[in-house]
Amino acid sequence: MNQLLILSLCALLGWSNAAALSSLGGRIVGGFQIEISEVPHQVSLQQRGRHFCGGSIISSRWILTAAHCTEENLNPDAYTIRAGSTDRTDGGQVLKIKSVNPHPLYDSDNINYDFSLLELTESIGFSRSVQAIRLPEADESVADGSMCTVSGWGNTQSYEESNILLRAVNVPSYNQEECKKALASIATVTEQMICAGYTAGGKDSCQGDSGGPLVSDGKLIGVVSWGKGCALANYPGVYARVSSVRGWIQEVAEV
Repeated sequence: MNQLLILSLCALLGWSNAAALSSLGGRIVGGFQIEISEVPHQVSLQQRGRHFCGGSIISSRWILTAAHCTEENLNPDAYTIRAGSTDRTDGGQVLKIKSVNPHPLYDSDNINYDFSLLELTESIGFSRSVQAIRLPEADESVADGSMCTVSGWGNTQSYEESNILLRAVNVPSYNQEECKKALASIATVTEQMICAGYTAGGKDSCQGDSGGPLVSDGKLIGVVSWGKGCALANYPGVYARVSSVRGWIQEVAEV
């Protein structure tokens, strides 16, 4: 498992997974700058005013992010959400969190069921730049090659591209069996995961994008979870599959 690359700041923060897992932690690779109004569901999950993971608005009171983003601290006072801003450091709405709810089956060893629901202390004020994203039906499938958009403030792997402003990249969904084979030496790709990326590499999510949205056909189909490196050839990115936990989301967040 020491090759598994979690798209978060575990190593920087000294979290327990850092000893066993190499971290990523930064910006969209091979993408383009985007305005928050184009992805109004996108939020920045922050600690002490610093961005470290992404998330998605699924209702006026709930945010969906990755469990590995919140696993080391379930205290809601440790986090804030910035919504409605292209700039991760300024603007928009800054909201407090009432409760942190990781999926009960989350497994930090293989990053399975990598979901965490964040309940806000007050409702988000919706606007052109702040909107909830539609969710898929339970076990709804995604056709291989469907074009998806992933966004965030993560590592661009380029000194010329700032991670202060929101970026996005378009990547196709990846055949599940081929993804399992590609990452077999790294970790197990389960049915609670969905893969996306190009065989040739070059475009991908990266460190700091963890917990952020993977969207296809206007629906939140995935949560940025893990991968081997960023945008490497023959190694697609792995996302937590939202349709696999629709029952849990409905039960906890009533969405």
